Amino acid sequence: MKLLYAEDEKGMSDAVADILTYHKYTVDTVDNGEDALAYAKGEQYDGIVLDIMMPGLDGLEVLKKLRRSGNNTPVLLLTAKAEVEDRIQGLDLGADDYLAKPFAMGELLARVRAMLRRKDNFTPDILKAGSISLNRQSYELGGNGCSFLLPKQEYRLMELLMLNKGKFLSSEDLLTKVWGYDTEVELGTVWVYISCLRKKLAKLDGKLVIQAKRNIGYKLEVRE
Repeated sequence: MKLLYAEDEKGMSDAVADILTYHKYTVDTVDNGEDALAYAKGEQYDGIVLDIMMPGLDGLEVLKKLRRSGNNTPVLLLTAKAEVEDRIQGLDLGADDYLAKPFAMGELLARVRAMLRRKDNFTPDILKAGSISLNRQSYELGGNGCSFLLPKQEYRLMELLMLNKGKFLSSEDLLTKVWGYDTEVELGTVWVYISCLRKKLAKLDGKLVIQAKRNIGYKLEVRE
């Protein structure tokens, strides 16, 4: 397993890197936020251990930029013991866990193991299909420098299509999953919302389309 460890205190960095290496992890270390962001974007890591207090970009800014770019690598934040607000903000930004300083090395190893077990279950805050992205926090559908703020039901429909990219979903499935099992909305409403999304996608990127197949349903696909 390959880890990125970002910590500006050299003594702490050396000690933690030694422990992680002893336990068979491959570790890259950096001592500032800019390098942390560059390494995280440029390499494939199984997990990132990220101190909040660093020169340049702090850990929260690094985390925010990673999640906004669609990077879903699990992140364990290291926080000062008294800074509860930083922990809350970090979790809201997409951190998988946090550990307050000072910490026992055994607890750090346990948190790292737990973080890596959750890796395959992580769902990023930004979904991507082709050159199009969907921000799950802001409801923005964007691509090629443009974006649309989607109404709630359009967002839920687009999210469902992106999570099932390449798979046909019937109108009935879309209706119940977006509007609920007890909805009184008519089935034709699905087509109306599909039509609205198609127009937005055409303005953002003509290659990402919602394909329809009679008596089968709809699917999202990227055309060459």
